[in-house]
Amino acid sequence: MEGPWPRAMAAWWWWMSLLLLGIAGCGGVLQVHGQVDNLGFISLDCGLPENAAGYVDSTTKLRFTSDAGFINAGTNHNMSSEYITPLMGKSWHNVRSFGGGAGARSCYTLGPLVAGLKHLVRAKFMYGNYDGLNKAPVFDLHVGVNYWTTVNISNANTPEIYEIIAVVPGDSAEVCLVNTGSGTPFISALDLRPLENGLYPMSNSTQGLVLLTRSNFGPTDGVILRYPDDPHDRFWIPQSKPTEWSEISTAKRVHNMEGSSFDVPSAVMQTAVTPINSSSPIQFTWDAEPSANVPDPGYICILHFSELQPLPVNALRQFYVTLNGQLWLGKGLTPQYLYTNAVFNGIPSHGSHQYNVSLNATTNSTVPPILNAIEIFSVLPTTGITTATQDVSAMAAIRGMYKVKKNWMGDPCMPKNFAWKGLGCSYTVSSPPIVTGLNLSSSGLSGNLSSSFAGLKGLQYLDLSRNNLTGSIPDTLSQLSSLTLIDLTDNQLNGSIPPGLVKRTQDGSLTLRYGNNPNLCSSGNYCRPLEKQKNSTDTRSPSVIIMDSPLSQTDIYYGIPMVAVLVILVLSVVILCIKMRRQGRTSNNIKRQNEASITRSHSQNNKGHISLRFDNRRFTYSELVAITNGFQQVIGRGGFGKVYQGLMEDGTQVAVKLRSESSDQGEQEFLAEAQTLAKIHHKNLVSLIGYCKDREYMALVYEYMAQGALDEHLNGKDNNQSILTWRQRLRIALESAQGLEYLHKGCNPPLIHRDVKTSNILLNANLEAKIADFGLLKAFNSNSDTHVSSARVVGTLGYLDPEYQATFQLTNKSDVFSFGVVLLEIITGQRHILKDPEPTSIVQWVRQRLACGSIEGVVDTRMHGDHNVNSVWKIADTALKCTAHNPMQRPTMTDVVAVLQDCLEIEVAHNDVNAGIYLAGSGGDMNGYGRYDIDTSSGVS
Repeated sequence: MEGPWPRAMAAWWWWMSLLLLGIAGCGGVLQVHGQVDNLGFISLDCGLPENAAGYVDSTTKLRFTSDAGFINAGTNHNMSSEYITPLMGKSWHNVRSFGGGAGARSCYTLGPLVAGLKHLVRAKFMYGNYDGLNKAPVFDLHVGVNYWTTVNISNANTPEIYEIIAVVPGDSAEVCLVNTGSGTPFISALDLRPLENGLYPMSNSTQGLVLLTRSNFGPTDGVILRYPDDPHDRFWIPQSKPTEWSEISTAKRVHNMEGSSFDVPSAVMQTAVTPINSSSPIQFTWDAEPSANVPDPGYICILHFSELQPLPVNALRQFYVTLNGQLWLGKGLTPQYLYTNAVFNGIPSHGSHQYNVSLNATTNSTVPPILNAIEIFSVLPTTGITTATQDVSAMAAIRGMYKVKKNWMGDPCMPKNFAWKGLGCSYTVSSPPIVTGLNLSSSGLSGNLSSSFAGLKGLQYLDLSRNNLTGSIPDTLSQLSSLTLIDLTDNQLNGSIPPGLVKRTQDGSLTLRYGNNPNLCSSGNYCRPLEKQKNSTDTRSPSVIIMDSPLSQTDIYYGIPMVAVLVILVLSVVILCIKMRRQGRTSNNIKRQNEASITRSHSQNNKGHISLRFDNRRFTYSELVAITNGFQQVIGRGGFGKVYQGLMEDGTQVAVKLRSESSDQGEQEFLAEAQTLAKIHHKNLVSLIGYCKDREYMALVYEYMAQGALDEHLNGKDNNQSILTWRQRLRIALESAQGLEYLHKGCNPPLIHRDVKTSNILLNANLEAKIADFGLLKAFNSNSDTHVSSARVVGTLGYLDPEYQATFQLTNKSDVFSFGVVLLEIITGQRHILKDPEPTSIVQWVRQRLACGSIEGVVDTRMHGDHNVNSVWKIADTALKCTAHNPMQRPTMTDVVAVLQDCLEIEVAHNDVNAGIYLAGSGGDMNGYGRYDIDTSSGVS
């Protein structure tokens, strides 16, 4: 096909097929309303009344239901009768419109789904002058918090269909229509189809694929192929051009081998086209479709081939593929007989107004090129930051329990201009947004107080006044450590105030308002009134429960007699002093025992774990003075103190980490690090040579790492240092990951580092990487533990796991999050917190930059492009998975090590790789090419 391939042509095919075949369904009535069918499909007829029976599509036999159960906004409308034809599919007859008070964003929640899986989402629109205005609107579509596309309805009788393939991170997919001020958003139908994660490998957690066209070449019947011919219900538009192409076909099945990347239906691959003039190429073009949100879209084109004719022995079909004149493959392509193969560009193509793909026969070819099908996608970044997973789940449960309408759709806090009404959100540098305030006053709530409020760990104020809430107040609210105000006035609550809340109000950390609840405090010991003090001049706030209406300035105090309070306080102080003296004696005993245990010999325990004898040398302080030449050369600084370079008697260089008097870290951290390093040994962990515990002086003596810390190389502290190459960075990342993997998997019990960062990754003279600084190390009590609870959050801002910050529950996934930040620093050469111009987490910075669709926007420019883009994309994707908000969605360090090993192999072969173009077979071998083999000029890599 010559010339541009406009969207209008695709729309014409849609419309003709819909009119002729009624593919959206006009079959029998289905009496059962279902959300997800046994295929995992969701098929919604938008605007179908909630009480209307669903129906089965007569062509596909798929079940369609009303969309009412998936959205709580919008109104139903029928299309103008002049646009309805007898053969038109039923789902086009009506729409759901989001005018009036629907708000700027209206979202469908499609689910329940399996979190982390890949899905195809398809939205359909036909205006049909349903509102009588005869003015087609323009509005935006979002998937989750990410921009998807702009819906631009060209006229009243033209259908518009939009499709995206994306990974859904949670247990539901959000599809949102956004009013941009150019007309009222509406929708005709909405489909969701689950896909195996092995399909469309270009779609991952950081990018989705927006369909431009999917074409089936060669059919003569003009039928759009979809389910059941395609088990994934993709639409394959027929394409033919009798003046230029000859159609060929076969009745034999065309096979997809196990592990196919695209799983193209046999019915699609059974037809193809070849040029009528055997010396002419097969050509097609498409125009770029930039928008304000995506000014330079990147495109991926997938070509599907299969030989349909058994060629004579002396015949050869071989051809080149070019994109805008650039050769995709270093040598000719020969399709297999009755097996599906594909070529696609792994790196999205950018920068052109028009794209031209050409299939040209090689000089050795005796028959012309062949083409069975194509798919063209634009790349959509899906890196938008979402609200903390735990808060999303809690808010969804609260919304469901109380049937809250308002604008409670989509993500609760993001994007900021669409945050839910009544919510206060905190937007910090290094962690996802969290809900800090919730105002549901006068919202018509009824029923009990939901336990889901306790899931909002960052909640600071909760206003549920002037509703019709019943039941008792849950004590779980007292566990919200950030909560400072609860307003429950004017409800129908009963029972007594829970002890936990009483304690919080008495210590002054919480204000509780609960006036005008007639049945509250009718019994129990926490509700006895105390006569209000009159003529008091003391204006200090009492540490007792406050009971008033939200606007009242008069407080009624409840508590216990003041004399009793004083007696209790005196007794408490006496008991506390006695307890502290005992703890002090115990603490001293523990310290002496810990110190003595350093030199203790250990044998193999009954679990097979060997605790090695700590026979490292013990230095005196005077020896350290001599080794360091009076602590002359400082080579590092940390929370423990300064690190000095030293030279031992035998000429061995060492690093001496000396605790300073002002250090926040004390003997506990010192002993922890010393004992740990005595017991664990790995090539990617810094080795301990000895220690010093000489009166008040404490020090650790390490092996010397001549090239210093990784952050010095990435951040350019030393102008004389050479810039690390991408291969060096990959190797450093791999070795660091192996060290962490050993702590998580190779130690018994497993260990968590808790302070993984680039300044704690040291490099020796050969640039071999080793993890250092084990003062904050934490061990599981047993291998069966799921987490370790800590009394306080420790680590470095910008590397801290947000889940750990919120719950104080530590897992090895906390290290994985920190290592994801390290990977992003390795890719970008930027610090973990940037000034952009405000302080910004590197995670957020990378996600925003990737929204442009190009990895080059984040890669360290000092590498001057000397890197394989595929390996960089893969590491960036892994880093963002490591920094996922939900720990369950993060990989293990074993997974990370495997990815880094693969990428290092890709980089080693980088000099021989041709343009990053992949040749993908659907399983079997094709001229020696494997499924993901990369063609090179000298052979197959």
